Amino acid sequence: MPLFINRDQIFAHQVHLLEHKLRSKEERILELETENALLHLRLAECLGKLRRDNEDILQAQKHHQHQKHVQESTQTALAKLLSEVQVLKQDLRDVSAVYVSCATELEEHSRELQMRVGTASCAPQGDAGEIQALQAQVDALQHSLQEEKERCKAERLRRKLLHNALVELRGNIRVHCRVRPVLPFDSAPGQSASGTGSTLSEEVVHAVNDDSVLVNCSKSGASAMSKMFEFERVHGPEDSQENVSDEVKPLLTSLLDGYNVCIMAYGQTGSGKTHTMIGSQAEDLMGPEGTPLQGIIPKSAAELFRLISEKPAESYTVEVSVVEVYNNEVFDLLSKDGEGGAAGVKRDVITTSTGTSEVPALTYELVCSSADVMQVLSAVLRLRARSPTLVHRDSSRSHLIVTLTVTSKSPNALALARRLQSARKDVQRSHQKEWWSPRCRRAVSGRRRLDEQSASPASSPCHSPCHSPYPSPRPSIAQAPIRTKLQLVDLAGSECVGMSGVTGAALWETSCINRSLSALSDVLGALAEQRPHVPYRNSKLTHLLQDSIGGDAKLLVMLCVSPTQRFLAESLQSLGFGTRARQVQREPARRKNAALKIKRV
Repeated sequence: MPLFINRDQIFAHQVHLLEHKLRSKEERILELETENALLHLRLAECLGKLRRDNEDILQAQKHHQHQKHVQESTQTALAKLLSEVQVLKQDLRDVSAVYVSCATELEEHSRELQMRVGTASCAPQGDAGEIQALQAQVDALQHSLQEEKERCKAERLRRKLLHNALVELRGNIRVHCRVRPVLPFDSAPGQSASGTGSTLSEEVVHAVNDDSVLVNCSKSGASAMSKMFEFERVHGPEDSQENVSDEVKPLLTSLLDGYNVCIMAYGQTGSGKTHTMIGSQAEDLMGPEGTPLQGIIPKSAAELFRLISEKPAESYTVEVSVVEVYNNEVFDLLSKDGEGGAAGVKRDVITTSTGTSEVPALTYELVCSSADVMQVLSAVLRLRARSPTLVHRDSSRSHLIVTLTVTSKSPNALALARRLQSARKDVQRSHQKEWWSPRCRRAVSGRRRLDEQSASPASSPCHSPCHSPYPSPRPSIAQAPIRTKLQLVDLAGSECVGMSGVTGAALWETSCINRSLSALSDVLGALAEQRPHVPYRNSKLTHLLQDSIGGDAKLLVMLCVSPTQRFLAESLQSLGFGTRARQVQREPARRKNAALKIKRV
């Protein structure tokens, strides 16, 4: 029987299959169109992000170019001012030489005329008219000599103004960095011969030039990554103690000009702080003739007494005090009141009514030379708290503060300070904008009078009854001597607990050290941000250094860093601290000296 095939059913089935395929194709087309739309949206977002990134890069480049232009203009102005200062110093030397020769010649003529006058007065046939003429010539010569002395004083005044202007342009807070050479203890114990030890002793901190430090932060097997830090001065491993101490000399000139000065060494244990500040007696660190390498403290003392020797005899006295801050307590290392433990006798820090910090009953010793200073310091260094750590076998566990207090006994110094302050006020007043309104002018003058009244004798060397709207009932205060402080600080190590490896009671020491250094960083941060309140009293260290950190005192921070991979984290922390310290900007300096108060009996 033949098979019957229904062609209509076959065609209908094929049509049904084709319709199903058509619907599948249409759904696929819809999905592809949706995906295409999403891709278009993502492409638009990427293009917008790329455009914004390009705009940010252009803005950053413009900002960098602007900062570079400002820095170049500042450096140009500073170089120009420095050249002018050098020219004026040369002119001052020339004028001083002419003054000395003229003064010598005038004194010789005066003695000759006085001898002639004496001879003529003793002679029986002497002429009275000739004697009077000779006496008139003597008076004229003495008047000329007095004029030359006044000119010399005026030149000295100009020199001080220019010197302080130069120091202020360089910055009242200056940050220097010193990179020490690689030492044997830079390798971890027991790893000096292995590959790991060689990696730990690899140099990653380099002094690129006189003002830049390059740090290689990359790890083994990772891509190269480096950071650049800039400071006012950078000393490499090849720089000697002389090169480091030469940068301190301008600050000592400011000290005698009436400003408090502080020089502190900051860094981890073993980075060379004590070597930089005090020096070294080790045989492998001796000078070329077997002499010990002196640090900033003995060099500063020698330079200070050299500057004082150029002044009139007995016009300055210098006293030294030595304290250490151990476990957030202040200990007087020169006290003879009895032993208060290994650190001497405990003292307290107070804030006086004039706003300055003071240590009651602190021991001062009169010194006449740098040798006397080092003799006093050598006798008390054994009392400083020390203990071995994993970083160094003789680690200092306290902050050492050596203070040289300079007292000017010459009344001429007070008069010169007044003239200097008056000249500075005239300069500042000439740059201030005058208001057209009489009420505004009265408000400005009233605010100035209020500022003058609020300035205390301890904060201004030129404070005297003649400058105050209310004369003091004590006439002797005008003759009060002027005091300035040079504080030389060897800070304790800034490494973390894990690096030092201390345990037990030593953990409290490390905690106190880190908290005091954090307080110092907070103070510098508050000064950089110009906050109304600066937390000096959060630590005994900052409270003790208040007069030398705040106000218009001159502060030099010497960052001491290790060059090797083992101490990379601590080196970066020290360099970050120095970068924050450089951000502190201050107002124009107003001479801040501590004047001695004379009590009425």
